[in-house]
Amino acid sequence: MSLIDNTILFVKQKLENAEAGHDWFHIERVYKNALLIAQDEVCDIQIVKLGALLHDIADSKFNDGDETVGPKVARVFLESQKASEEIIVHVVNIIENISFKGGNFEKKFNSIELEIVQDADRLDAIGAIGIARTFNYGGFKNRQLYNPEIAPKLNMSKEEYKKSEAPTINHFYEKLLLLKDKMNTKTGKQLAQERHKFMELFLSQFYAEWDGEK
Repeated sequence: MSLIDNTILFVKQKLENAEAGHDWFHIERVYKNALLIAQDEVCDIQIVKLGALLHDIADSKFNDGDETVGPKVARVFLESQKASEEIIVHVVNIIENISFKGGNFEKKFNSIELEIVQDADRLDAIGAIGIARTFNYGGFKNRQLYNPEIAPKLNMSKEEYKKSEAPTINHFYEKLLLLKDKMNTKTGKQLAQERHKFMELFLSQFYAEWDGEK
């Protein structure tokens, strides 16, 4: 089998019991988004595929905040597949630089392949799927749906963002509604527009129902 086929099998096995917002189906959606975006970009499609497949192989949220686990797991796997050091370094750089981390994180690496995978991952965080994932994770962490007395915190540091236990609705203002303007690629920006509008519609409906309006 090819490197990509073996990677798919590895990721499916590794994420078999993962939280539903960060499971194989999340990876598969990001993979599809990345391939769609890549059609309009000049890029190394193998790097895009590997980056998309391995970007959440060991999310720090589920590893006591340790951001080194994912890159290490990806490196060990790619080395076992006899991938070149050039490929391994690029994929590891994508994993290390893809996350939102409160929106104040400065990327230490840049490539069109990273931009594509980052856009693909961010697309899965917004729109209908993004809403479903957000409330799934909030339930997983036993967070309140909404508390009018707890205002969203904007411009959080990376550490504040990681430690936040705010109600789920706050996450829309602290991250999701900000992603539209942080997209990298033309296709990513276009796709984000409609998903952003859907979230705004959802929030309007949510508040109307919360307040008992007709």
